[in-house]
Amino acid sequence: MNAKPAMRNVTRPMRKILLATPIAALVMSGCVSLSPKAPPTLLSLTPTAAPVAGSVATGRYADALAVLEPSADARVAVLRVPVQIDDANVAYLKKAAWVERPARQFQHLLAETLRARGNRLVVESDTGSSGMKITGRLLDMGYDARTSSAVVRFDAMKELPGGRVEVRRFESTVPGVTADAASVGPALNQAANAVAKDVADWIG
Repeated sequence: MNAKPAMRNVTRPMRKILLATPIAALVMSGCVSLSPKAPPTLLSLTPTAAPVAGSVATGRYADALAVLEPSADARVAVLRVPVQIDDANVAYLKKAAWVERPARQFQHLLAETLRARGNRLVVESDTGSSGMKITGRLLDMGYDARTSSAVVRFDAMKELPGGRVEVRRFESTVPGVTADAASVGPALNQAANAVAKDVADWIG
């Protein structure tokens, strides 16, 4: 009588584990992707001015400078990078996405830029704070195909104690940028840092 194949002596649960093991090994090794397609390049804003390790800021929370998340135009209130084709048409940069919504990232960037000045306590919430508040509207953080430029445009609003409000528009453009994620990402980071520095100078 012929011997039964070895797999016939294995229980059904154990057989599933044995069959799955080679697939799991391939996935772990990076040879197989279970995703429908490769993920896009993920872009983020990194401050060029930030507090050094160990730096300390003190003050009363009620008097802190509060940097709030700005509102954003619909074209930039998404995780895609807008590309202005002409005056009326917008597309989105291929194979690129933000790790977090641009307005939220710009809030963090501006707060870090202000903290690097080291002259006041900066928070990112207005809960319990009656000091100066900085917010605004992010009008653009994308690529202009007409000029091959990365553009960041921000309407900043400074609300002073007592209710007085000041508004000012800031803009930075980096020209000569190729329309791909590897070029647009660093250019937008450069432009966003330039705007954050100008806003910090305005705040004083």
